[in-house]
Amino acid sequence: MRFEVPVPLSHAWLDDVRPSPYADQLALGFRWLRFSRPLEQEYRDYLRGDSLELKRIALSVGILVWLAFAAFDFVLVEAPEVWWIFSIRMGVLLLLCLFGWLLIQRKYTYLLQPLSLASLLALGAAASLVVGIAHRVDPNYPYEGLLLICMAAYFLAGLRLSEALCCSLLVMLLYIAVELTMGGVDLARLINNSLFLLSGNLVGAVGCYLLEFKSREHFLISRLMRVLADHDSLTGLNNRRSFNRQFERLWRQAQREQRSLALLLCDIDHFKAYNDRYGHQAGDNVLQRIGGLLQDAARRPLDMAVRLGGEEFAVLLYDIAEVEARNHAEALRQTLLALNIEHEGSSTASMLTMSIGIACIQPDEGGALAQLYEHADRALYEAKAFGRNQVVA
Repeated sequence: MRFEVPVPLSHAWLDDVRPSPYADQLALGFRWLRFSRPLEQEYRDYLRGDSLELKRIALSVGILVWLAFAAFDFVLVEAPEVWWIFSIRMGVLLLLCLFGWLLIQRKYTYLLQPLSLASLLALGAAASLVVGIAHRVDPNYPYEGLLLICMAAYFLAGLRLSEALCCSLLVMLLYIAVELTMGGVDLARLINNSLFLLSGNLVGAVGCYLLEFKSREHFLISRLMRVLADHDSLTGLNNRRSFNRQFERLWRQAQREQRSLALLLCDIDHFKAYNDRYGHQAGDNVLQRIGGLLQDAARRPLDMAVRLGGEEFAVLLYDIAEVEARNHAEALRQTLLALNIEHEGSSTASMLTMSIGIACIQPDEGGALAQLYEHADRALYEAKAFGRNQVVA
């Protein structure tokens, strides 16, 4: 069953955002409640963690309601059928308690989704049997509890629409099969009951669709806001804020793993003169091109390219020796020269150049975090003082 609810995404502000998987998906839309493959997996992982507390609340409420119905059975149904019903309810209660124990453990989060489905199907199957047994002695026994289970699938269990829809329709089919097998109600009443359950499922499915649509939209926007907060809008590199946070995290990791860190501080030579001569638009284009060069220089998973501000950049390299870091920096400087960007306002060269200061430190040898930055900054100062367009370690 598919829905074609026209829910337009009018995010005009995306035109001013640098391309990213989240911005691209927002622009493309997702009316079929499906992202591109990598984003879909990321969303499901997010949903698994985000719905943990919701599942706990839903399970607690479900257990209380299940026990309340068990108590009502002794009022509504006579022996011996009531004991059969009680046995079914207690068996499902044990399953729900086991699921609750796993939720408390927090160790088996990958099982939460299949366990949620299994619990709802067990509840639906048990409720169908209870209703079928009760209708053999009392055709007026309430069957509407089945609709509560369907609503729990749509709104309380943290399931996606496709999962909730399959689960709820299976519960309804189980109920119809049980009633036809046990013959507790006549055909006319069974049709009436089935239409009532089908109508309730339709309302639940539409509501679940809208909720999941908004959940997916919120996921994309929140992830995009995080990207915008941590990255420079012009170059797409990490900004100083995210650099400081990542710097401290990598420092602690390097201490644990006894690895070295290298910091390359880069400064575009005579960039103010470039802006004055060629204009700020040309200057922005140059910054973007250099941002791409630095991003290529930090391709390993734990490396990081940063725009610190203005024409100042940094590259943080994890687990690298000083000689390798120097070769890395020299290759970066040469790559910029190879672009042959004209700079007539430079007193260093006829083309755009870069000065780079390098510091390399082993955190487990007692070096301080600030020391790495200070040493790289001093090396950059020397590179600029001795003629620019060079690498100093």
